[in-house]
Amino acid sequence: MIRTLGEPRKRVAMDIPPVPDDDVLAAPTRARLFAALAGLRRPASTSELAARVGRHPNTVRVALQRMRHAGLVECRRLPQRRGRPRHVWAIVPDARPGGAAPDAHGDLGRWLARAIRRGGRIADIEAEGRAIGQELAPRNGASDGAETIRDALAALGFAPRIEAMPARGVRYVLANCPYRQAVAENPAVVCSLHRGITQGLLDRMDPGRQLSDFVAKDPFTAGCVIELTAA
Repeated sequence: MIRTLGEPRKRVAMDIPPVPDDDVLAAPTRARLFAALAGLRRPASTSELAARVGRHPNTVRVALQRMRHAGLVECRRLPQRRGRPRHVWAIVPDARPGGAAPDAHGDLGRWLARAIRRGGRIADIEAEGRAIGQELAPRNGASDGAETIRDALAALGFAPRIEAMPARGVRYVLANCPYRQAVAENPAVVCSLHRGITQGLLDRMDPGRQLSDFVAKDPFTAGCVIELTAA
C-alpha cells in the first residue's frame, strides 16, 4: 500500500514524495517534522519543532532520532556565550526523502508562473527569482553566512557541498537538481530563475559576499557550481 503524506503546503520548496508504509517518513509526525525543517530552511531546536507540529518535545526528540538514523537530519551543537551548547536539527545536504533524490516541481511551477507574469525576458525571470529568493531566506539563522546558505540550499533539495576558496570566497557544488525535468525542457528559463533565487538568498543571508559565478551543468548528472566572493 502506498500513501501520500500531508496536505499541499506553500513555500516548502522540496517535494515529499509518496512513500511505502515501511519508510521512515510514513509516520505522520516524522513527515511533518521533515516538512517543517524544509519550510524553515534553517536549523531548529527540538522545542521549536515540537511547537510547529503540535507534539510533546519528548515525542519529537524520538522521531528526530529515528530520522537521523535514516540519514535525513542531523543534530548540531551550537556553542552559547553562557551555559551548555544548544542542540539544533537540520536537513542533511544529501537527504533522500522517500529514498529518492529530491524534486521540487510543485513550487517551481508556481514560481515560473509568477516570473512569466512579470515578463517573458530572461532578465525578468531572473529578477523575479531574486525576489522569490529574498522571500525564501530564513529568519534567525546562524551567524555563519556560508553555512546558512548551505542549509537553505539543502532544504531546497540541491544537496550542496561547500568548498573553500581564496579571499574569503566559498564554492557550493550542487549534487542534485530538484528541477531536472523542467531544466531538460527549458534550461535557460529554469536556470535563470535558480540564479535569481540564489542571489535573493544571498541578499538576505550573506550580504557581505557577492555571486561571482553560477555554472549550470547537466541536470541529470548535476554538479552545478555557485561561487561567492567578498563584496
